[in-house]
Amino acid sequence: MILSCKNISKAFIVDTLLKDINFIINEGEKVALIGINGAGKTTLFRIITGELLADSGSVYKASGKTFGYLKQNALSDSTQTLYKYVYNANEQLVHIKKELTDLEEKIHLHEGDLHILDRLNEDYAKLRHLFESIDGYQYESFIKGVLKGLGFSQDDYKLEVAKLSGGQKTRLALARELILNPDCLMLDEPTNHLDMDAIRWLEGFLQSYKGTLFIISHDRFFLDQIVNKTIEIEMGEAIIYQGNFSDFMTKKAHIKEVQVKHYDQQQKTIKQQEDVIKKLRSFNREKSIKRAESREKLLEKVERLDRPMEVQADMHLQLKPRYESGHDVMKVIDLCKSFDRLELLDHIQFEIKKGEHIALIGDNGSGKSTLFKIINKVMQADSGQIQLGAKVKIGYYDQEHQLLNSDNTLIEEISDAYPTLTQGEIRNILASYLFKSDDVFKQVSKLSGGEKGRLTLVKLMLSEANFLILDEPTNHLDLISKSILENALIGYQGTLLFISHDRYFVNRVAHKVMHLSDKKIKTYLGNYDEFLRQHDAKTSEETVALSEITTENKSNWLDDKAKKTDLLEKAELDIHSHEEQIENIHQQLCQETVYTDHEAATRLTEEKLILEASLEKLYEAWTQYHDALEEMDA
Repeated sequence: MILSCKNISKAFIVDTLLKDINFIINEGEKVALIGINGAGKTTLFRIITGELLADSGSVYKASGKTFGYLKQNALSDSTQTLYKYVYNANEQLVHIKKELTDLEEKIHLHEGDLHILDRLNEDYAKLRHLFESIDGYQYESFIKGVLKGLGFSQDDYKLEVAKLSGGQKTRLALARELILNPDCLMLDEPTNHLDMDAIRWLEGFLQSYKGTLFIISHDRFFLDQIVNKTIEIEMGEAIIYQGNFSDFMTKKAHIKEVQVKHYDQQQKTIKQQEDVIKKLRSFNREKSIKRAESREKLLEKVERLDRPMEVQADMHLQLKPRYESGHDVMKVIDLCKSFDRLELLDHIQFEIKKGEHIALIGDNGSGKSTLFKIINKVMQADSGQIQLGAKVKIGYYDQEHQLLNSDNTLIEEISDAYPTLTQGEIRNILASYLFKSDDVFKQVSKLSGGEKGRLTLVKLMLSEANFLILDEPTNHLDLISKSILENALIGYQGTLLFISHDRYFVNRVAHKVMHLSDKKIKTYLGNYDEFLRQHDAKTSEETVALSEITTENKSNWLDDKAKKTDLLEKAELDIHSHEEQIENIHQQLCQETVYTDHEAATRLTEEKLILEASLEKLYEAWTQYHDALEEMDA
């Protein structure tokens, strides 16, 4: 056991969030913590990490084990460069490396003092052994691999952390936690701000992670790939399920069905008893009244079952077009857009027909949201045309919610857009989207991301648009709300174009996928799984297409690749040779006959220092050749 919670309870003023939470997490388990927004997931994480005190209960963390924690919005204002910020994460390793460097300088300074040199060589040998045991010589390669996997390029290494965007800072915080490699890693929404390639990389990393994982996530596809145990917080209590998210959904549905059946049966029995009691009392005789009282006492002893929570009672979403559009919904012709010298869209062309449900996917920064803003006239293109078909009415969901007036209350926001609605009608509509009582008088600026998302969905529903353009509509929605939105969109009779990094959502909703990459759009029929299959097949075809380039170019390309491959292999052989020589010297320096011999110890130490300096250069050369070959194969 590495972590356990016993009878954890937490209330804020009068609202009880967590009630007697109990669970155990064993070493090596990969556990999901799920629940609706506001269920208390992040609160529980903060209690476990000590950021927040529980009202009652205790947290046990195994002694001698390290714990890492990624917050949902980890915003650092460090003035360090991006690379240094990550590099300095492992304080122990950085400190040992500095000590090794200091010892090397001292060894050179005290070459003539045998007594001091013996002690320095002995200290150096021990410290070097410790450095090797914590993979010190692979540290920088590991950092570069993690940064690349999370979408950072080498050009980003010199950026100042404080000047990064919120999304970049969160990705950087994730990189630091992964590099620290704790025994138990707690991640709160780790896929936020990651594009699909980065999420797939993270999945692979976490699948092979040897430590314990405890993850809060609304990404169902991600959870299916990673976890083997699921803890759900429902109505303040923790319910434990073995298996991934899909297993959880199947088991929960079965349990819910049984609970509803037992509840209904008990309600039926109670009703029957109450009817009998009422009948006995109506006779108004001493014996019948005593019998009624006897039955009442028995009924009072019955432990009443709580009504099972109804998923369908959470949020009501209906998306219906007021009228149909023409067959041709939208045509984009030669669309171009640049920012300063950065070209995002280069003569983009595509058509959308009535009833199509299309997902637009691509890396972060590829221009997806820019394209949506141009379509919705929030931004101007440099050139090109967008032609809308007959009777097309657009409903736009902006992930940044810039179309909401932050000074408005919720009622004012709806009333301004739909002045014919009465306050009573507006309150009823808002209530169906979980805005109850005084919530409707909140200012938009005070809403959470999830609440702003729900408010935008209200306006989208009221628009009765026949062409929905949605930019990351599942952001900040909990698992239940996502499912409700999916079902509403699957049944939507209009045309749909949406951006999403939620692969589960794309799989369920999309009939077609448009992939924006290298300033161009390629279209694939089918959902996300089908896109992957076709995309991988196209990639293979493009690799084969190398045979169609000119003989001279192909020859040059192959010669260059062969040369770099030879250099890479030679660098690997030299690295192994250097490592063996250094290890051999290290073993010799640990022998009493050597470290008591001043001349031999000095000579071997100098040889080792020369070999180590050469080894560092070989590591750099190997990395350059490896990266160059990867680019050639890309």
